[in-house]
Amino acid sequence: MGSGSLADAVALVERVREAAARGAGECLQAPAAAVPVPIASMAIRVYPKLPPTIEECITDPRASNVADSVMYREALATAAERRGRSVHWYERERVLGEAALALHVEEIDSVLRETSRSLGPPWQARHKLAAAAAIAACGRQ
Repeated sequence: MGSGSLADAVALVERVREAAARGAGECLQAPAAAVPVPIASMAIRVYPKLPPTIEECITDPRASNVADSVMYREALATAAERRGRSVHWYERERVLGEAALALHVEEIDSVLRETSRSLGPPWQARHKLAAAAAIAACGRQ
């Protein structure tokens, strides 16, 4: 990749980052309008540490594979904090245990199964993870 190509790529990433920030702010408005109580916090999955510069992220194969998801998570976190919400970062491998601790139960699966029955379909693994992350976040407050 020539220096002009890298500079163009960096400029593109910066434009996408700005668009992600705008989009994150906009996407947080709909849930806030849809529920009758203020949203105080949100849970976001932690992400791997990336190199410090956009150039390094572009040229590092591992970083370039995850950089977009990192950018969107950072945009959501920043937008949430600007709206006065606390952000709780969770690790996929630990969140079910943290949710169980928050509810003072030995295991969370039965609670999540009952929740899925109450809410009805669709209830997929990602919904279970999101519910556990919300429960764990509430337990930390």
